[in-house]
Amino acid sequence: MKKSFIISAVATIAISSAAWAADGWGIKNEKVTRTEAKVVDIACEVTGNCVANCGSGKRQLGLLFDNGKLVPVVKNNDPFAGATVDLISFCNKRIVADGLLISHPKMPIFQLQFKRAAPKGKPNGKWSGANWFGKEWAKANGKPGGEWFQHDKRVKAAIAKEGVLGVPGLKPPK
Repeated sequence: MKKSFIISAVATIAISSAAWAADGWGIKNEKVTRTEAKVVDIACEVTGNCVANCGSGKRQLGLLFDNGKLVPVVKNNDPFAGATVDLISFCNKRIVADGLLISHPKMPIFQLQFKRAAPKGKPNGKWSGANWFGKEWAKANGKPGGEWFQHDKRVKAAIAKEGVLGVPGLKPPK
């Protein structure tokens, strides 16, 4: 009885652990990864130009691994949305990140799908999906997140000034 309880408990832990495993996309050089690293301000790490709270959401964040490797973090839930909103509360803290490590020879990236605070001897913090950008954008702009970039005032202003894809005079399709 005791033995079957232990086996059941281990199986439950393994299944609940696996439930948060990232979904692969079939991208060349991708590896479904759950890893622990420190969330850092990339500009600070690379140039020494460091500001309070990792730029308070205005800078690209990355993962700094124990071996010294720095990898930018991107998102895959919201097109063109960075992972900063999801990671800013972890500025200069360790997290467990679940996602896809894309090991491209020119620039590796980490596609974040889930995250939580890193354990300090035992599991610490709840898992949360990397989906905060759409929610925060909708709160600030009063529109559904969906294809947020088609409704964003900043994007519209950039297109009016620079054109579609930075080509002056090129207008977006209607």
